[in-house]
Amino acid sequence: MQKIVTYLWYNDQAEEAARFYTSLFKNASIKEVMPGPEGKAMGVTFDLEGQEFIALNGGPAFNFTEAISLFVKCETQDEVDHFWNALVADGGAESRCGWLKDKYGLSWQIIPNKLGELMGHPDRERAGRAIQAMLQMNKIVIADLQKAFDGG
Repeated sequence: MQKIVTYLWYNDQAEEAARFYTSLFKNASIKEVMPGPEGKAMGVTFDLEGQEFIALNGGPAFNFTEAISLFVKCETQDEVDHFWNALVADGGAESRCGWLKDKYGLSWQIIPNKLGELMGHPDRERAGRAIQAMLQMNKIVIADLQKAFDGG
């Protein structure tokens, strides 16, 4: 059993959001839908890649901010593209440096593992070029990072 669970407050889209998120990840499932008034779920417990979440329909009192985000580690550009494109679709919003907000207002970071490798490289000049390239991007493009790192 996971001791700490991320709890997400939605106005009235908890079940819709949980079903959307679980459709994006290979290892994901809805664990429980907690009934609420008028046939709408009060909350949903779901799992993404072994991480448990609870989504609550709590009403309009609170909104998500960038002060918290979900960080998705990606192996390939195809994986970055998959998550990025799905999460910004239908009302999501791109931001800088791999950050975005989905259509529910939740912030995500879609980050290729290659970014950390290049930024942490012992050749600080090359690493700095990769960092500067990343700072100009919305969606992170691995080939463009590598090109900057290589001096191209």
